[in-house]
Amino acid sequence: MTKVLQVVCGFYPRIGGIEQVARDVANALRKNQNIEQKIICFNEDAENGGIVCHRKETVTDKVDGIEVRRCGCIAKVASQLISLTYPGELKRLMKSFDPDIVIFHYPSPYLAAFLLPNLKKKTKLILYWHLDITKQKILGKIFHMQNLKLLKRSDKVVATSAPYIDGSQYLSKFKDKCVVINNSISLERFKTDEITGKTVSEIRKKNTGRTICFGIGRHVPYKGYKYLIDAAKNLDNSFMIYIGGSGPLTDELKEQAKGLENVEFLGKISDSELTAYLTACDIFCFPSITKNEAFGIALAEGMYFGKPAVTFSIPGSGVNYVSLDGATGIECSNGDSKAYAEALKKLADDPELREKYGQAAKQRVLENFTEEIFEKNLMKLIGELNGQEICN
Repeated sequence: MTKVLQVVCGFYPRIGGIEQVARDVANALRKNQNIEQKIICFNEDAENGGIVCHRKETVTDKVDGIEVRRCGCIAKVASQLISLTYPGELKRLMKSFDPDIVIFHYPSPYLAAFLLPNLKKKTKLILYWHLDITKQKILGKIFHMQNLKLLKRSDKVVATSAPYIDGSQYLSKFKDKCVVINNSISLERFKTDEITGKTVSEIRKKNTGRTICFGIGRHVPYKGYKYLIDAAKNLDNSFMIYIGGSGPLTDELKEQAKGLENVEFLGKISDSELTAYLTACDIFCFPSITKNEAFGIALAEGMYFGKPAVTFSIPGSGVNYVSLDGATGIECSNGDSKAYAEALKKLADDPELREKYGQAAKQRVLENFTEEIFEKNLMKLIGELNGQEICN
């Protein structure tokens, strides 16, 4: 029996890219009867799927049948949660569970500070490198040496795309340890039923004669929604741009879009509603602008529905690896809202091009970004670290 401990900042019911990948890892491991696993993370106020969490509480619960130890938090500084219980809980778990492999999801400097001294020499470390710290410049400098220590201690470093390895100041120095495991999308999430079909019909009827564009994600600076709204100002009302999700910038974005009849904010939407908008739309908008967007799971989801994508060029990110310019969509110069609007116009005016890119987009997802491929690559990595092939 191989024991695996995931160390991650947050976990379901908290929703986010890293949280979703950690859950994907957990579900992949869960399918193997030769693996026992546990998860330790911070607790945060969140509610989803019948699970309710409160930030200040230190509790143990289960998600998908997997034990999750959540450590209560007292504050959040520079995007880093602070917990008084975490150091002791991690130390106890490392001793009692005694994992053979630890999967640590980076970036989380606070967690790393406690993980490193608690790692036994025999314990294998998979460093799951989601992204470089780019926004918090001071924080990045402070933890520079810690990053190097993590990378030197790691047995394998997982990157979500090859371009990110080449573009990272850290991963590019440790290429011999790096392995690419593309993120995946959950096809189970997109089940179509009668209600979903009715919603699709309503969206299309409401927008008869218009080109429907759709984008979804957290409303934070690197997601680039302000550029999408600027692009909308260069489009007439033959376009309808729906923006799903919410975040710190929601009010600011709504103020920016004030008076525009071709932009509508949907807020947080259910999986059924997400399926409906992905089905109903003609073009998927993914306006992220920085390397904080290391991959783009939402982008892959839009492509799975056969929709051409419009993206910005982000050097060193995996976004332009997920969607290929001139093959599955159109890539625009970073932050160029006018170019983004022109790309939307080009696709709107050419149904055959939309169909061509859309079909290629879906095929790219099926060949590269499915759960089956993700699970196969992850289990291969686990087996290599164990010096043996792990079979179900």
